[in-house]
Amino acid sequence: MAALHDLSALEQAAAIRAGEISPVELTTHYLERIERLSNDVGAFVTVTAESALASARSAEAELARRTAPVSALYGVPTAIKDLTAVAGVEMRMGTAAFDPLVPDTDDHVVTRLKAAGMPLLGKTSTPEFGLPLYTEPDGQRPARSPWDLAISAGGSSGGAAAAVASGLVPVAHGSDGGGSVRTPAAICGLVGVKSSRDRISLGPRPRSGPGLGVHGFLTRTVADAAALLDATSGPMPGDATWLPLTSGRFVDATRRDPGRLRVGRHLVPTLADVEPHPDVIAAYEAVSSQLTELGHEVVDVAPPFGREVIADFETVWAKWAASIPIPADREHRLTALTRWLQERGAKVSAADYVRALGRLQLASRAAISAAAAYDVVLVPTLADLPKRVGELRDDDDPAADFAAQERFNPYSAAYNMTGQPAITVPLHWTAAGVPVGVQLVGAPAGEAVLLTLAAQLEEARPWRDRTPPSW
Repeated sequence: MAALHDLSALEQAAAIRAGEISPVELTTHYLERIERLSNDVGAFVTVTAESALASARSAEAELARRTAPVSALYGVPTAIKDLTAVAGVEMRMGTAAFDPLVPDTDDHVVTRLKAAGMPLLGKTSTPEFGLPLYTEPDGQRPARSPWDLAISAGGSSGGAAAAVASGLVPVAHGSDGGGSVRTPAAICGLVGVKSSRDRISLGPRPRSGPGLGVHGFLTRTVADAAALLDATSGPMPGDATWLPLTSGRFVDATRRDPGRLRVGRHLVPTLADVEPHPDVIAAYEAVSSQLTELGHEVVDVAPPFGREVIADFETVWAKWAASIPIPADREHRLTALTRWLQERGAKVSAADYVRALGRLQLASRAAISAAAAYDVVLVPTLADLPKRVGELRDDDDPAADFAAQERFNPYSAAYNMTGQPAITVPLHWTAAGVPVGVQLVGAPAGEAVLLTLAAQLEEARPWRDRTPPSW
């Protein structure tokens, strides 16, 4: 019989509904794995064992007396990235500049996950304020890939990726402002989905600036990612903007035949002038061939942006970093990268910031219009193979650190600018056994088509049985 963590989240939920396993049994299984393995990969900063078991017992009791259907993931545990508030649970945000905060309310995405009956196992590690594409917070263990513990799990949802890839949690919450879900998912051999802008409420917090940041999820299967989107999509009362709810469930989209789709593809990076690694090109070409074999039309297209957007993106990113309020007597505790970004952002005037936002919006409109003839766009997730812990971070030269991150992932931030949904899928491994993710980008609000195609690729080239040594 398969171990419990071998099952997908939807399979676990089905077994719970059938009475084959209980929420308490499943939650206990994962808590035991966290205790044994989490420190090796730097996955969790806080484990909430008591409250997770209490939630699991409550779910179990509810199942015993309930006759109406429960949610698709009822009783299946998850974890929350430590940039998102969970009432009564410490939030460190990857920084030593603040003492841990204890929120008194949940962020709305957490409210929705709790309403879906999912016990929360704890908070996963993130770098300082989620700014870099590596997860190496000062005073905490770095997040590592379970495929090779010398390799960084990426960021900023690195702890979430390390947890799911190690079988410490079946699925995990993340957030993505410039590739922060897709980068660690690609490194750790996972599915990583970035939702459309306004698909999942950011409430009760206001949307910042151009709306680069959105919620997302890291999973082992496409259907699990779809089920999480079903559980969390929709506005919080009082949201200024939101996407209308879809007429059907996203998980049902993963069971449909996509028909013949028009797939545009491009290999040209947006945020840096860099040549992709040969294994990245091999993955991109292999998936292109697979799509053609599946009956889709695959054509080369221009990248969504020219290099002229780089300065505006950097301006917006730095200004957002500068907006984080840091007490003067705590600034010395910030990482070198955060201090550099804050200093850079502080030099940007309000007028220059507004002009940069306007130019990005105009460029995004043009990019979306140019891609309107295609159902999906195929691009690499990263330009290079995963990096070793500490390889991207450069405290002596934070400008070089930031530039290295742009060279490492010059693709993903483009789709935070446009607000389109995107998903990375683990369709390629190097000869040395290193995962290489490939990214699919949907039309605006086009998660359903995106998930349908990703599920078709998963069926054609299954990956879930490929697991790291510690599995």
